Amino acid sequence: MKRKGLALLLSMIMVCSIVLSACSGKGAENTSAPAVGESPAGSDAAATDVVEPEAPTEITIMLPLNTPETPPDRIKNEVEKLTNTKLTYQFFPADAYEEKLNTAFATGSLPQVTYLKNQASFILFKDAIRDGQFWEIGPYLQEFPNLGKLKEIILNNTKVDGKMYSLYLGRELARQGMIYRKDWADKLGLKAPANVDEYFEMLRAFTEDDPDGNNKDDTVGLTDRNDLIYGAFKTAAAWFGTPNNWGEQEGKLLPEFMFPEYIETMDYFAKIRDAGYMNKDFAATSKTDQVNMFQAGTAGTYIGSMADVNGLFNNLVKNVPTAEVDVQSHINGPKGTFGSWTIPGYNNVVLFPKSAIKDEAELKKILAFFDKMMTPEVANIMYWGIENEHYTIVDGRAKDGDDPDKNIREVKGYKDSVIGEPETNGRYEPYYTLDAANKAVQLSKENEGFMINDPTTTLDSATYTEQGVQLQQIITDATYKYIYRSIDAAGFQAAIKDWRERGGDKIIEEYNAAYKK
Repeated sequence: MKRKGLALLLSMIMVCSIVLSACSGKGAENTSAPAVGESPAGSDAAATDVVEPEAPTEITIMLPLNTPETPPDRIKNEVEKLTNTKLTYQFFPADAYEEKLNTAFATGSLPQVTYLKNQASFILFKDAIRDGQFWEIGPYLQEFPNLGKLKEIILNNTKVDGKMYSLYLGRELARQGMIYRKDWADKLGLKAPANVDEYFEMLRAFTEDDPDGNNKDDTVGLTDRNDLIYGAFKTAAAWFGTPNNWGEQEGKLLPEFMFPEYIETMDYFAKIRDAGYMNKDFAATSKTDQVNMFQAGTAGTYIGSMADVNGLFNNLVKNVPTAEVDVQSHINGPKGTFGSWTIPGYNNVVLFPKSAIKDEAELKKILAFFDKMMTPEVANIMYWGIENEHYTIVDGRAKDGDDPDKNIREVKGYKDSVIGEPETNGRYEPYYTLDAANKAVQLSKENEGFMINDPTTTLDSATYTEQGVQLQQIITDATYKYIYRSIDAAGFQAAIKDWRERGGDKIIEEYNAAYKK
């Protein structure tokens, strides 16, 4: 009995020893309190597992402002949260932006992200790009999956000597067409014109057949302005088959005004003006006055960007509540063919100055911000604003809110900086309650099947860069004079001769040399 008792006692002591050993082991470390002044056991190991949040990337951005006031920070703050950035926007009024841009460049004070003003600004900055003053970003884009979605055809249009230095703000390639008073056309039994002769007849009827029914001679067929590019002339010239700025003839590039189709277009406009079917003083008419003629109910057609139809209609019905509008783009020329001139697919670009970005690592952080901008979440915030405040979703598209002034004041400043387009950044396509506006979007896409491209978009001419704007004024003046019947065909040819002698022949030579490389 004594042996059995001793054995039992020893067994109990062993069990207690095991339990105590376990209590003093790792499990106890997790529950026992440390002595005063000591760190909990194992805390060093735990600290190494904590990932410190990455500090926001600080980026300064300079861009033109197309609104009366600088936008508040509401949109900017939301973008900062989504992109882990701290953004500083330097807004400057668009009218004075070119001067500010040039001053900042000359003084070496351009910020990390520099938006130009337009395509013309880009041309002027090409020498500085070649001089190595801006980062070449092409080699880095493959590291950013969203930037890789940008359209190759448009990226190619922005290259300088085959290298990529910029990101682009996408625009429809071929959005030009005609906006017209459908209620007038219906009243007069007219269909949408399918060719230039039918369009001329529409202009006649809108001018002479009292389309507004007030028994007064107070309407005109076409309202136009002092702009041969974004006014009516260039769009109609494409109907006639005129090249887009430059065209090829017998293997040689020549400017558009040296082609017979350009002359035919001038004859067409001279005929319209002679008949009184357009505002006769169009060469001295501003865009504001042109638009007002249509919105006041005086003019029946407007040729330009079909995207303008929504704004034109909204203001038209304030003056003519019963007005209806429609759009048309496919208008055949005398040869029975249709063409639509194209822009290079962008209206502006953004550059990255080496004077502000110190190294490759900083550049990549900035490109990472633009990569995030190319996501639907960020692109929609910047382009449309806050959902259910600045816009709503209808049929999978974005419909502007009921307060357009609020959208312009709070969103447009940032909207004008969004790179890409809906197909590449995933932002919503616009939704309009106006059928003609939705039709304009569709027709712009259809126009891409009939594009007339500018073969010099990616070419360079030093003489054009230096003198192109001044030399073009010779042709612009001569075009207006021809349409106004101030000069005849011989006078127009004399203007071309003047253009060639002052530097035009050198431009032709340089473009052709670049074209053949």
